[in-house]
Amino acid sequence: MNKINNTSVVKQQYANANNLNTRISIHDKYSTNKMGFGNWIMSNYRIDEKMKVLELGCGTGDMWKNSQSLIKACSKLILSDFSEGMVATTKSNIGNYENTEYKVIDIQEIPYENETFDVVIANMMLYHVPDIDKGMNEVRRVLKKGGHFYCATYGEHGIIEYLSKILSEYGVQNNINKNFTLQNGYEILSKTFSKVDKLEYIDSLAVTNVDDMIDYIYSLSSMTTLNDVPKHIIKDVLMQNMTNGILNVPKEYGMFVAS
Repeated sequence: MNKINNTSVVKQQYANANNLNTRISIHDKYSTNKMGFGNWIMSNYRIDEKMKVLELGCGTGDMWKNSQSLIKACSKLILSDFSEGMVATTKSNIGNYENTEYKVIDIQEIPYENETFDVVIANMMLYHVPDIDKGMNEVRRVLKKGGHFYCATYGEHGIIEYLSKILSEYGVQNNINKNFTLQNGYEILSKTFSKVDKLEYIDSLAVTNVDDMIDYIYSLSSMTTLNDVPKHIIKDVLMQNMTNGILNVPKEYGMFVAS
């Protein structure tokens, strides 16, 4: 099993918000698409009045922070994560609403009856799921007929591929997890859903402080081989690849909408 979807490693990575916040911050500081990936994701949701919504893998809940009207429009909103620490962070960030619940849920065993939700969301987390087909069957089961499943993910030709190329002489391998990516997500979802659309988000990083990139690399602790290389070597390589004081790093992100 790849480390990125090994249950114990995932629990370690997401025991609290520190690693995730480090990864979010580099996108906030250096993304060339100023709309922001989270805002773009939210703009693609179709959540109407009185809908029941379940989010799996809510992380820190940041995307809901400025969406009070959308939260209040739901008849029920369940914000859940595999990690108790993430659920606590989300609750702290979002606060209390009469229609909102915070729960620890494993996508492979969703504790709700058939056809409970109008919308199910699982962003940037499906590649962690040990049995992806079981997880998709569970989502399909709790989703109402005509409902929508939104799942954002990364592609196979983004940040990790770039870093592994420029650090290849130090033994760094491109071991990006391919359990669920923009390249194979359509095929995986089509086993369970009759209609699947792929939306792509065009973006890159223009990094001016390589120390932030190093922090990002080390936030992936235990999930990649990147942090096996000493920091001073990584910094030297990153500096050598800067052009006019900017490290241009490709990103590949998007989402699927299934029904």
